[in-house]
Amino acid sequence: MVVPTAPAQDVAQPDPRTPGRRAAWALRLVAVTAAGFALYAGSPPREAWWVAPLAVAVLAAVVRHREVRAGFGYGVVFGFAFLLPLLGWLQDFLGADFGPWPWLGVAAVEALFIGLAGAGMALVSRLPTAPVWMAAVFVTAESVRSAFPFGGFPWGRLAFTQDTGPLLSLAALGGTTLVSFSVALIGGGLAELVRAPRRWAVPVAAIAVPLVGGLACWPLVGTDANAGTARVAIVQGNAPNLGLGLLYEDEVLHDNHVRAAQKLVDDVRAGRVARPDFALFPEQVGSWGPSRTDPELSAIASQLGVPLVVGGLGQDGDGRLHNQVVRWDPGTGFGDRYVKKHLVPFAETIPMREFARLVSPFVDRFQSDMTPGEEPGVIDVAGLKLGVGVCYDVAYNDVFGPAAAQGATLLAVPTNNAWYGHSEMSYQQLAMSRLRAVETGRAVLVGATSGVSAVVAPDGSVTAQTDLFTEENLTAEVPLRANRTPATELGSVPMWTLAVLGVGAIAAAGWRSRKSDA
Repeated sequence: MVVPTAPAQDVAQPDPRTPGRRAAWALRLVAVTAAGFALYAGSPPREAWWVAPLAVAVLAAVVRHREVRAGFGYGVVFGFAFLLPLLGWLQDFLGADFGPWPWLGVAAVEALFIGLAGAGMALVSRLPTAPVWMAAVFVTAESVRSAFPFGGFPWGRLAFTQDTGPLLSLAALGGTTLVSFSVALIGGGLAELVRAPRRWAVPVAAIAVPLVGGLACWPLVGTDANAGTARVAIVQGNAPNLGLGLLYEDEVLHDNHVRAAQKLVDDVRAGRVARPDFALFPEQVGSWGPSRTDPELSAIASQLGVPLVVGGLGQDGDGRLHNQVVRWDPGTGFGDRYVKKHLVPFAETIPMREFARLVSPFVDRFQSDMTPGEEPGVIDVAGLKLGVGVCYDVAYNDVFGPAAAQGATLLAVPTNNAWYGHSEMSYQQLAMSRLRAVETGRAVLVGATSGVSAVVAPDGSVTAQTDLFTEENLTAEVPLRANRTPATELGSVPMWTLAVLGVGAIAAAGWRSRKSDA
């Protein structure tokens, strides 16, 4: 007699490879986390330009030939591990009143863009000459996050880790976009060389071409004073280290800088310091209504006998607010001005005001948004054309290049970093000024309320510098330069070229993937 039996049940058997896969996944996660943090650790004020290509190499190796969603996840982790410590100054600024949420939120949003870069890199990694396409994708994601949302946030671009080293000179050829691309290209080449050493030709070229090109471009980085020289003074009046406590202390900043400027007047009169051609003051020193008067600044200008270049908050007769830099002339006062082009979101311009109130103290400080400027910052002062960008402007590519193209022979960055305590923010911003100097072939004057103020030569070297939270005046003879670098001539062409390459590579890889699946 045959006893019927129930059909055999499928029993899920454990996959002996699962523990190994989990261990490999964990190892990759640790690797991209460590690489992201290493990218921060190699950033200014530390002069370790070579760390950035190695960090990108780890990311490129991890996402190589992986699924798009895996590339996105690894990219987000890499980006967060990099940006969270890099933007630690946000916590120094806002943490006491708003907790870690503004800091975590900004780092997380920006990390999503690096996640998109990781996803795109994974997709294009199967194309021939993959390091080129992976680098183009990474730089495309950088460009996107420098423009969106709310005007973008360019902090943490790969180029800003290269204020020293052989790749810095490439800024004169193709601006910060080319420098970022070169860092990513070397990283992609290193990853490809390690993963597929027998196919060495492409990765070796990807590593060698940027390095050799950087060395070859140094002759483009001139420092000669081909348009004369100027004697300048930078007034750093200092500020109390109060963080958000400075929000309503406009008079303190004003009075501190007037007092420091009076010391400059005394030094000039006593012959201890040569009379400058003009004096640069930082951002947020003055506050001017429609009458545009400031007796103390007018007195300093008259005593020195030279114009001042002063940053401050201005309100026009129609009620519009501006963050502006003004030429303050002896005798006549308020003169030519530059209105800041790139306003800080949730501070100078405030989207979603009711929500923003939870994370920004500026909602109550400014009842209406500031109005951005549209014209390049070129101010005629003391017989020269001074290119000006205010604080946050220095992170963007469309401020100083156009100023140099319109005849500026010297650049200035008035800034107020007193909000951020003894953090690395001022040094990160100084590194951007060094890139802009090489990009435009111009000396750059950095005037900060509480430091770091500096004089940057056209080759990116820092010839004079103050400490944080000190009162100090700098004077220097700086070269004026009228020639235009290739980067100035090209403008946004490198950015759009690489964006087309990046998007085109993604489209080609996507088409190729669908074709292979069909």
